[in-house]
Amino acid sequence: MALLQISEPGMSPEPHQRRLAVGIDLGTTNSLVAAVRSSLPEVLEDEHRHALLPSVVAYGNDERITVGAEAAARAIADPHNTIVSVKRFMGRGIDDARRHRTAYRFTDAPGMVRIQTRAGDKSPVEVSSEILKVLRRRAEMSLGGELYGAVITVPAYFDDAQRQATKDAARLAGIEVLRLLNEPTAAAIAYGLDNGTEGRVVVFDLGGGTFDVSVLHLSRGVFEVVATGGDSALGGDDFDRRIVEWALRETGLVQAAEPDPIGSALSAGSLSAADLRAMTVEARRAKEALSDSTLTTFSCPLSDSSAVRLPLARERFDAITADLVSRTITVVRRTLRDARIDATDAGSVVLVGGATRMPATRAAVASFFGRPALSNIDPDRVVAIGAAMQANLLAGNRREGDDWLLLDVIPLSLGLETMGGLVEKIVPRNSTIPVARAQEFTTFRDGQTALAIHVVQGERELVSDCRSLARFELRGIPPMSAGAARIRVSFQVDADGLLSVTACEQSSGVKASVAVRPSYGLSDDEIANMLQQSFSSASADRDARALREQQVEADRLYEATRSALDVDADLLTESERAVVESLLARLRETRLGTDTDAIRHAVDALARGTEHFASRRMDRAISKALAGRRIDQID
Repeated sequence: MALLQISEPGMSPEPHQRRLAVGIDLGTTNSLVAAVRSSLPEVLEDEHRHALLPSVVAYGNDERITVGAEAAARAIADPHNTIVSVKRFMGRGIDDARRHRTAYRFTDAPGMVRIQTRAGDKSPVEVSSEILKVLRRRAEMSLGGELYGAVITVPAYFDDAQRQATKDAARLAGIEVLRLLNEPTAAAIAYGLDNGTEGRVVVFDLGGGTFDVSVLHLSRGVFEVVATGGDSALGGDDFDRRIVEWALRETGLVQAAEPDPIGSALSAGSLSAADLRAMTVEARRAKEALSDSTLTTFSCPLSDSSAVRLPLARERFDAITADLVSRTITVVRRTLRDARIDATDAGSVVLVGGATRMPATRAAVASFFGRPALSNIDPDRVVAIGAAMQANLLAGNRREGDDWLLLDVIPLSLGLETMGGLVEKIVPRNSTIPVARAQEFTTFRDGQTALAIHVVQGERELVSDCRSLARFELRGIPPMSAGAARIRVSFQVDADGLLSVTACEQSSGVKASVAVRPSYGLSDDEIANMLQQSFSSASADRDARALREQQVEADRLYEATRSALDVDADLLTESERAVVESLLARLRETRLGTDTDAIRHAVDALARGTEHFASRRMDRAISKALAGRRIDQID
């Protein structure tokens, strides 16, 4: 007789019905996969009991692709075909990729940069998918079945293109993405559920390639992100590079191969691509050694049988990287200002990412907040653990008490270009996602039947200072007078932070839409400086916006007056017509200048000078409408 297993509503499904879901931390230096097993989250290990998978992919002579520690072992001998830190190139263009001064040979291609290898040109999406394939196989072997899906973490400051590139890499790896989750938010989930933490939490996340900071409010199972900030061009790799630069200065070496890794002309010697990679690997080892010791030796054999051997004290390392640490605190200060709190208001400060093990970083955070930060969960593992908890929930494997809610935010404002090259923000930064916002716009000219829609991202007032995301057109608008059409533009940002935009003319119902897929993301310099520029340029932006708005008003009134003269010029005497023409000429001349007040005065003068003309036009229009009609026929 078969036995039926019965569970209460809301309880986890029985074991054979349980969906296998994992959290994946796709990192710059190392990647991890974690899952909830027996109600507890844990990082999954490979057959050698290694949890960390080096984010390294090597393309061999025999068309064999190796990933992880085996690939990392080939990095020095074959630097052109062994790809490390590929996360920094996700969703990026070639100009931005070249700023990282690596040994790679890049190819410019539509979509994003490609890296030349013996197996052909590879996009960062393809390289990342090889890492994800290994993590998927590890998860399926550990869990004993096929994956239902995964929550994959991304830096909070990843833009739309970088997030989409991450989803594309997962699709290539055969992984269903349940959600993209910001790394600091994942860490807060792990700490909040593991420690029962409530109140305000600041997550300081310094990884291998990026830096993020988020302020969250945790209360009764609700994880609400209040503000987020970051620097997508700052991470542990930059600290490694500082050590390499220091060693080159001390020894007088300079790289011979293209591209120049340091960007400065040092005097003597030469450094091959293999030597550069070897020095970078040794720099990372030295950096990690200085987390536990006050002195280490930078020792690196070179391809010409010589060697670099230099003592490196922690004090010296702290000095050459002090500005990098200072940059993190600047971002923290700005993010706290966005959250409208100060350092004393933060209930807990959580350290995330391997680079937070550096004593100087921990000391700077402790000094800023006035107390040591939390690091009782391994900084390398906490993001994957939080992602696993979220994945388990999204897969439907709820237990009693698992009723918690996650409210994340977008890092940069989204908006549209309006007349005069101005930005109308539709979704402001730090808006909770998923989010839908709409706003009505209208036409600029009489009889206009199409509208070009330009979607932008950023904090500045002018389109030229923001990032272009997408363009599309709404066609089929019924011809109407300027300003009569009502066009509703809707922005929808999903839980992954990806955007779609729809435009609809209200009277006719004609519609156009676009799922925003920019060709590549914001450059490192752009995304790191956008907010800073918005603060430092606020006054200039206000003045520029006021000028553009007045210029647009001048254009509108000029065109409307010209159109009226074309139709009803006979309503004016010759002298009246001359006055209007004089006012039009003055407005056109003033419009070409940059004096906002002068343009405003010229607009006001033309408006006052044509009041009698407008009144006569109204009388004529009413007369035409009433001609031949009786009183009882008029409603």
